[in-house]
Amino acid sequence: MGDGNWRVGAAEGGRLSARWWKWALSAPAEESPVADATGAYAGRRQPGNVWFLAGTHGGRVVRRCGVPTGRPLFFPVLNTRRPAVPFLTRPLRLETTRASAALNGSPLPLREFTSKPFPVRGMPQVSWGLWCALDPLPPGQFVLEIDAAAANGFRVDTTYHLTVAAP
Repeated sequence: MGDGNWRVGAAEGGRLSARWWKWALSAPAEESPVADATGAYAGRRQPGNVWFLAGTHGGRVVRRCGVPTGRPLFFPVLNTRRPAVPFLTRPLRLETTRASAALNGSPLPLREFTSKPFPVRGMPQVSWGLWCALDPLPPGQFVLEIDAAAANGFRVDTTYHLTVAAP
């Protein structure tokens, strides 16, 4: 597993953030992994080469889900997106007052990534965020804690109880 830090460069991180948004927005509202309060929809339409964990619409959420072995994880700690329209193609950046992620109590490195414009339902979007990329986890139980807040009052307090097992 190495040190757990999947080395993702700026260009790859931007592409992954765009892929994450397309994944997160592909679900109907009643199956949204972002709105999901339990983790029931965490496995919905996951890509084959990475495992995305959903962010939230803010507040406290506790989710339980399985993750297959052999897949790196990619997830937001704090992120935004907005339409990329002429003369306004820069992403909305949040002024962050705190941001952290920890796996079984050990702090994880966060990276800031900005996407190039990407289509969502025919409309170009652009995203910004503080993201975490992890090497594939070994089989077992893990607790992932995400804590973040922005100066505008938006806050995230998410706990994932992950069970990593062979698919």
